[in-house]
Amino acid sequence: MNRTKFILMRLLGAALVLLIIAAACFAIFYLMPANPAQYSCGKPCSPERLAEVERYLGVDQAWWKQLFDFLGGIVGGRTYGEGAAAIHCNAPCFGYSFRLRDSVTDLVIDRLPITFSLTLGAAVLWGIGGIAAGLIAALKRGTAADSTVMGAAITGISAPTYLLGLLGILLFGFTLNVLPIGGYVPFTENPGMWAFHLILPWIVLAIANGAIYARLTRGQMLEVLSQDFIRTARAKGLSETTVIGKHGLRNLVVPLTTLFAIDIGGLLGGAVITEKVFGLGGVGTLLLEAVSNLDIQVIVGVTLFAAAVVIIANLLADFSYSLLDPRIKAVR
Repeated sequence: MNRTKFILMRLLGAALVLLIIAAACFAIFYLMPANPAQYSCGKPCSPERLAEVERYLGVDQAWWKQLFDFLGGIVGGRTYGEGAAAIHCNAPCFGYSFRLRDSVTDLVIDRLPITFSLTLGAAVLWGIGGIAAGLIAALKRGTAADSTVMGAAITGISAPTYLLGLLGILLFGFTLNVLPIGGYVPFTENPGMWAFHLILPWIVLAIANGAIYARLTRGQMLEVLSQDFIRTARAKGLSETTVIGKHGLRNLVVPLTTLFAIDIGGLLGGAVITEKVFGLGGVGTLLLEAVSNLDIQVIVGVTLFAAAVVIIANLLADFSYSLLDPRIKAVR
């Protein structure tokens, strides 16, 4: 019963957060001093044409009516305009791009496989590499290995992603000519070429994010290894592998899972810089194009989609805690 209540409370909390974010996006982009219909009208735009676009988008209505239609579109879909010229946007409707003549939801779904592929491979690399590096640094504290790992981690955190990407292109693409410098091949067409074209973007993202995992793992592991129960386990004669694997790593599961969920959710919402550097037309590129063209509908839609992905990722992390660490059941 407690578990059911916990799940329901988390779902309600997530829905409330998403509602607040949606309302904030509406206030920022649709109640701003500039008329959002002006961007959809284009140039030149006569007063008559502008009034027509305002009626079509519904921005001539009272703000509360616009907000109701905006939130209602996310839940149940929305229709822009009336009669034969009406355009219906199916739920969840994050908006409709009149520039691209498609719903934002469909535009995001069309670009999502690229962003998902980028995120998936990079997550595997930074998860394994970052945690392993952090463990090595913790177990070799004060040695040259510790200094090397932490120095590399600080460098990875400090270096801008675009700089890592450009250096990677210069070294592996132009100088050594061993890796492609951009482009995307769908997994369904050729799995080998899919991975080959994404190796360099994966490495760049893995360096930037893995450095954070290395520092977090080292700090958490050093704290755990100083606890009394670790000394007791060693005094009982347990092997160092058992002490580290069974007693040490188990205490890292929750903080690492939380960070992993946030990172995955954020990247699925659009790895903007990496996609731009390597010419990947993912969700992040869609957002950049929308900003360049002042496509308000797409900007708002991608923002809401990214928020929803982060919230869902955090929900999954919350639900997995009791499975990853059975001791949490007792707390709940």
